[in-house]
Amino acid sequence: MTQFSISVLLVDDRAVVREGYRQLLQSEADLHIRGEAANAMQAYQRSCALSQNVVVMDVSLPGASDVEATRRIVARSSAARVLMFSVHDEMIFVRRALDAGALGYVTKASAPEVLVDAVHSVGCGTRYLSSDVAQGLATRDALCERPSGRSLSAREFEVLQLLVQGYSLSFIAERLGVSEKTVAIHQSVIRNKFAADNGVQLARMVDRLGLHFSTGAVGFT
Repeated sequence: MTQFSISVLLVDDRAVVREGYRQLLQSEADLHIRGEAANAMQAYQRSCALSQNVVVMDVSLPGASDVEATRRIVARSSAARVLMFSVHDEMIFVRRALDAGALGYVTKASAPEVLVDAVHSVGCGTRYLSSDVAQGLATRDALCERPSGRSLSAREFEVLQLLVQGYSLSFIAERLGVSEKTVAIHQSVIRNKFAADNGVQLARMVDRLGLHFSTGAVGFT
């Protein structure tokens, strides 16, 4: 238990989910919800406007990239503490979140009290990983075997998510607010990093890495 009050910004695109988190966290006397956000851009804007100790952020949010939002939040304030709360337990998601500056990562398969413990720990400036994530990082050599996924830039990772969902270059360009030529360049770079000659090979490589992308995750322009 902490000896001081911890204020929290909740970030999830579903209001009913945020309400569940609110009720869970506010059952602790030292945890207080400062505000909410429905997407990563709102998360960044409200973290700038509000004074909170911990940002609890979902992964694969609609709108801007959660990873890029985390990077911006942390870059703006060295005291910023971001806790990722995600359905994804694949190590590439974990590693990218931590690389972006997140201080904790908890999967939604965890028991409710794990989230409470994580907020307390991150609020005190201590890294927290749910047991499944900690085990994955400690036991898998996959992080060393998968340099391609980790070497992608934030924008390339966003383009990859949309490519493997079957979206066209024109759709991705419009979604990300860039030119189709820019998307084509990103696609070429991604294929090169994954040593894939075409879309089929790229999809197979992504599947081999165990990545499962949900729709709607796009980034800052």
